[in-house]
Amino acid sequence: MTHEAAPPCPLPTGRFEGRLAFADLVRQALACAAQEGWSSIVLSDADFADWPLGERVVVDALQGWACQGRHIRFMARDFAPLRQLHPRLVQWRVTWSHIVEAHACSGAAGNDLPSAIWSPGWTLERLDTMRCTLIATRDAERRVALRERLENCWHKGSPAFPATTLGL
Repeated sequence: MTHEAAPPCPLPTGRFEGRLAFADLVRQALACAAQEGWSSIVLSDADFADWPLGERVVVDALQGWACQGRHIRFMARDFAPLRQLHPRLVQWRVTWSHIVEAHACSGAAGNDLPSAIWSPGWTLERLDTMRCTLIATRDAERRVALRERLENCWHKGSPAFPATTLGL
């Protein structure tokens, strides 16, 4: 009996518009990450306020993705909205703290901090957060350029969004 790998996810590519399309693509991407076992993921946004990260289906996808050898980075200007709006994700982050890194890029201005998902094989980037225009692609050149911008922000940021908060 041969065991075949699951076929690649049919993540859409192209230009999209609207908050519903954005939220749906985020859900699809994280479900695909779990199915395909992406080694690393970067999630970046000013505050993640309009991402569906608190939905059970999204956290379940992250739970299915998370295992030894995986790595996820979160980057935001401010993590307070994420903590308030997405308690399921916050709890998931506590459980999987050993594979999660997060940086606050509070000095990033305007579009310096991309609103994006980066993976080794597919990216999603909101080009205009107000109108919610976005592009999803498997194009290597675009993935590399986005990764460079994300790395630049990462290095300018500082650790944030800890798994636990210690109080006195």
